[in-house]
Amino acid sequence: MANTASAKKMVRKIARRTAINKARRTRMRTFVKRVETAIAAGDQAKATEALRQAESEVMSAVSQGVIHKNTGSRKVSRLAHRVKTMTAQ
Repeated sequence: MANTASAKKMVRKIARRTAINKARRTRMRTFVKRVETAIAAGDQAKATEALRQAESEVMSAVSQGVIHKNTGSRKVSRLAHRVKTMTAQ
């Protein structure tokens, strides 16, 4: 348990920051899930549009410090590859 005033304040700050990051992470995952459902449905146009939105959302999460830069790039790259291979089928 926090004893000093500064430690108690840090507990409050961390709780606020955790809630904000959790919301941002959830929002990012929702956009990624939209791409995955479009891919599963086989809808090329919908998947491409969802990918465009998801890429923006993932990179926004990166810039806000929610996820690491390489993690965001990896997620976008893998989604883009899956959408691209839809045309080959």
